[in-house]
Amino acid sequence: MRSNRDLGRPDRFVLFRALLLLLCGLLSSAQASAPEGWVATDPLTIADDDFARNRDPDTWRDLSVERMVFTEGAATWRLWRIVNTAKPAGPLWVVTHDNENATFAAALAAVNSWGGVVMVVDTGPVDTRYGARFNAEVVGKPIDPNRNFLDTRPVYVARMLADLGDPARLIIALHTNAPDFDPNLSDCPTATPGRGAISVGLCNTRYQPRPATKRQWPFDDEDSLMLFPHLSGQPRASAPCGRLLALGDYNLVFERVGYSDGSLSNYAAQHGLAYVNIETEERGSSPTGIALARDRLIDMIDKVMLRCGPVPGIALRAPRR
Repeated sequence: MRSNRDLGRPDRFVLFRALLLLLCGLLSSAQASAPEGWVATDPLTIADDDFARNRDPDTWRDLSVERMVFTEGAATWRLWRIVNTAKPAGPLWVVTHDNENATFAAALAAVNSWGGVVMVVDTGPVDTRYGARFNAEVVGKPIDPNRNFLDTRPVYVARMLADLGDPARLIIALHTNAPDFDPNLSDCPTATPGRGAISVGLCNTRYQPRPATKRQWPFDDEDSLMLFPHLSGQPRASAPCGRLLALGDYNLVFERVGYSDGSLSNYAAQHGLAYVNIETEERGSSPTGIALARDRLIDMIDKVMLRCGPVPGIALRAPRR
């Protein structure tokens, strides 16, 4: 039997990517209108914290919103799909954790500025509690939506990535994280140990950081960073767009992927998909806290897009018509 590490071999690499694109194509329409299974929804009337915080009609002027509910195995999933109908060509923006509220606000700003499609996992109308990051509509233990990108979860993966298109567009995931990091996870010293698991100060066999030298905002905070996955056995420069962003003075983290932990970053590396994860420190759900984290995310998004948007092979692409 082959190990999970064998997924990185070229023959399996090409096969899995082809199968993913085929499955996504079967489940998705090539047009900007809602594919089959999605229900159009008015964003100004949705009873959900994320939408309630963003009621300005101007925000939604060129955006369409659809909702989908489906079941796979023991879990029922609820998703939002937000499309810039004026600029459908753009990244696939992904927000998997409903409790990370600055990411939803940043995704709206990003899709308005840069176009594309936003995919959001909805775990309930109230998202200010930590438990909102998990899908509790499951028989058994709640599921972390960012640990469900597995070949054994083909429906969930295909729904979340249905708008990749062919050739696949750039995936940009947005996250906030707990401050600093647990020093037990790191092989490098830290003066400010915390409780998080992602930081440009953390290094081990999985994460290789490259901190900014001048530490200018938004990179004055070690929890504000851009993460790029690459397959174990390949150089970190193989991470799509990682080399270009390394030319800037940014906080970068390169993730070495052997076996998958179910995260989208691992799935992207093992299936040959261009992917960037943009993170900043979680600052709470107050309007001030959300704005502080959102602004850092938006600044990093703009830096990624200015450097990575025009790159051949991972350029912004509309789905094939």
